[in-house]
Amino acid sequence: MQINLTELFSCQGKVKTYTQNLEMERFHCPNGEYEIAEKEPVELTITHVGDKKMEVRGEAKLTLLMPCDRCLTPVKVPFSLSIEEELDMNQSHEDRVEALDEQPYVSGYNLDVDQLVANELMVNLPMKVLCREDCKGLCRKCGKNLNEGPCGCDDQVPDPRMSVIQDIFKQFKEV
Repeated sequence: MQINLTELFSCQGKVKTYTQNLEMERFHCPNGEYEIAEKEPVELTITHVGDKKMEVRGEAKLTLLMPCDRCLTPVKVPFSLSIEEELDMNQSHEDRVEALDEQPYVSGYNLDVDQLVANELMVNLPMKVLCREDCKGLCRKCGKNLNEGPCGCDDQVPDPRMSVIQDIFKQFKEV
């Protein structure tokens, strides 16, 4: 959803509150694509602080459906995002890139709420998602979810570093 910021330029100190619904159904990031299971409207308060500079404050609440890092079971991960941004509408896109302050959610005088929330979400993604603390993961051989019970595969994995010693023992058995 786009918010046109030109109406705030009329006078310094003008404040306007927006309640916008998120249009995105899926969140795309370098780690993958996640479905948005639940979302609430985004509350944004935008203040014109003077000289075409804006202060954006707000809150977004949503829940992503992410796979468990051990067993791949979908897990609902809730997010409560606090948004605090300062926009300088005098800067061009090239000026922002040069200052390493890229803001892909600003295009001309329009603010893309979905992209703003996606940027905040990217920063707040968890390092590891687990369905539960004692998740057992998947069997290395058959791929069964071990949280549902044992799979029956031989779980004795020989240590590859011991293969030389095992060969020596085999030679002594032959004598």
